[in-house]
Amino acid sequence: MNKFSEKTIKRETIFEGKIIDLSVHDVELPNGEMSKREIVNHPGAVAVIAVTDKDEVILVEQFRKPLEKTIAEIPAGKLEKGENPLQCAKRELEEETGLVAGKWTKLTSFYTSPGFANEIIYIYLAEQLSDGQLNLDEDEFVECFKATLEEAEKLIEKEIIHDAKTIYAIQYLNLLKYRCKK
Repeated sequence: MNKFSEKTIKRETIFEGKIIDLSVHDVELPNGEMSKREIVNHPGAVAVIAVTDKDEVILVEQFRKPLEKTIAEIPAGKLEKGENPLQCAKRELEEETGLVAGKWTKLTSFYTSPGFANEIIYIYLAEQLSDGQLNLDEDEFVECFKATLEEAEKLIEKEIIHDAKTIYAIQYLNLLKYRCKK
């Protein structure tokens, strides 16, 4: 056990849902004291920054109930049980945008909120786009549009793009493009 580890003594599942589960852990702290941790368990997700041959990013506009507003995001979705992140990325891109990609690159991954959730998001770059089959979930209502990186940055400033995964992916892509120019 490293010097910051917490040992789970007891775990109780409070809620099991379609997207998340919630559990409460009784933990022993590094100093020997006891505490409780409320943890959101999530199977993980993917996000796809799809770039056209004109250097435009494909964005999906949709209403987000927890926010009570519509925002623009890169295509994304939850991993199914046992699903490989790349396969999930390919599935989500086609389902949400009707596009398929000829070239895939894993860019990075990150934890969304490590203070209370174990969700990890894998970000993929999709290039060489062509038409596929749009196949939205029955409760999914989206509209796709394209934006240059400069336009996407303006959408971030206006809080139209207002989620961490999309902002992170756009900034990551900007960083890659900056490095390539050097």
